[in-house]
Amino acid sequence: MKQFLILKQFAYLVLVLSFTSCTRDNIDDVNNATQITVKLKSSNQSSSKVYLDIEDVQIKISENAENSEAWLSLNTVNQGVFNVTDFKEDNTLLLVDDFEVEATYVYEIRLVLGENNFMNINSVLHSLDLGNAKPSNLIETQLNSKRRYDMVIDIDLGESVSYNQEENMMTLNPKLYTAIRQMEY
Repeated sequence: MKQFLILKQFAYLVLVLSFTSCTRDNIDDVNNATQITVKLKSSNQSSSKVYLDIEDVQIKISENAENSEAWLSLNTVNQGVFNVTDFKEDNTLLLVDDFEVEATYVYEIRLVLGENNFMNINSVLHSLDLGNAKPSNLIETQLNSKRRYDMVIDIDLGESVSYNQEENMMTLNPKLYTAIRQMEY
């Protein structure tokens, strides 16, 4: 009789637990996150090499650019000076690797460049003046939860680098194009 009572209580416990437990889908429904991967490539037909000092990649998540929280850093994994002319076609530089952010609307993406940008023309290094340029690209897209976004920033070096005769220096005003591919996970 005691065994029957213990078996009855165990069956009742299993029944209660099966009705009150959460499934993985229920748990994931409350997760409002998405993942972002960002890569860099260049469009360039020039024989001159262009080196960029990459410090960070950021996305603008507020329409008001003066808001102190308008720009969100994406935890750049490859920082430093890179010969971006090497990154053509399928050869890209990984900048951000599956960084998790809250699903939100994104207005822009930008490269934060340091001061060590230069160009190699016929084995002579020429400094590239950024001036006040902040290389960014309007993307205006909604990032949805439970998605993975692969973004490829393509810098058109032919349009980005020019010679300023008045200042007698090479200038860099990056022209960026961003391709975005969305995948479910």
